[in-house]
Amino acid sequence: MVQKGRKIWFDGKFAAWEEAQVHVLSHTLHYGVGVFEGIRCYKTEDGKSAVFRLKEHVDRLFDSAHIVLLEIPFSREEICAAIRKTLRANELTEGYIRPIVFLGAGEMGLFVRTNPVHVAIAVWPWGAYLGEKALRKGIRAKVSSFNRHHVNAAMSKGKVNGYYVNSVLAKWEVVKGGYDEAVLLDTEGYVAEGSGENIFMVRNGTLQTPPLTSVLPGITRDAVITIAQRLDIPVKEARFTRDELYIADEMFFTGTAAEITPVRELDDRKIGAGKPGPVTRQIQAAFFDIIRGKIPLFHHWLDRI
Repeated sequence: MVQKGRKIWFDGKFAAWEEAQVHVLSHTLHYGVGVFEGIRCYKTEDGKSAVFRLKEHVDRLFDSAHIVLLEIPFSREEICAAIRKTLRANELTEGYIRPIVFLGAGEMGLFVRTNPVHVAIAVWPWGAYLGEKALRKGIRAKVSSFNRHHVNAAMSKGKVNGYYVNSVLAKWEVVKGGYDEAVLLDTEGYVAEGSGENIFMVRNGTLQTPPLTSVLPGITRDAVITIAQRLDIPVKEARFTRDELYIADEMFFTGTAAEITPVRELDDRKIGAGKPGPVTRQIQAAFFDIIRGKIPLFHHWLDRI
């Protein structure tokens, strides 16, 4: 359950947590045309707080809105400032940030022109998405029967509310089967991503991840590629099949919520040694050092509060 905060930023003003409500006929509630972001704020080693790659997340929010023809009634700078204000208003030193852009009430139907575009920002404490044990020991995953959206059925570069019905169904399917997370294939049968994460594998010392053909351009994904290059780990963006994952030496998920989560088993097959491998551990350690402000080279990724 989300831990209740004090205030939610709503269309430029703060509302009490319980009072930040929308009408039951809000268009996005019915048709799913809205966009959102998941962002994290971390407490750094100097005791202060910083948002990880705030600008990149807000840029992606605006890109997603542009893709689905929503015009956000605030500038990028105003949204960045509002996120900082919301963290301070809730006295949150570390946690999760959820900006959402949605169509409000007014016209109903598929073609609407006059409904207002609303923007809300909520923050709350949120630990490891798949659990602290998952970060240490790794998780069990399963390939879902649900495919990742085809690029001409859904705009795969947008973080769009309605698209996540597919992810919810995939997640429910595998969790009910006793697994922790889902792997989705694209419509041609190649590995795409998790229900809410990007996927990496390690084989013969090379780090490999699916290209951005049909997956969301993950900000943590980009960070991992950059980290690997700095560590002189070879990186390849190329398609691969599910059975290539079976014989990988290592596998892990990345995402704002998931951070760097190792996968120890896929489809009842042990991945590598059945525990987080050395490359995964090396990248994971570097990532957590970066978000804690321990590596000056990456301080530009931290937006201080």
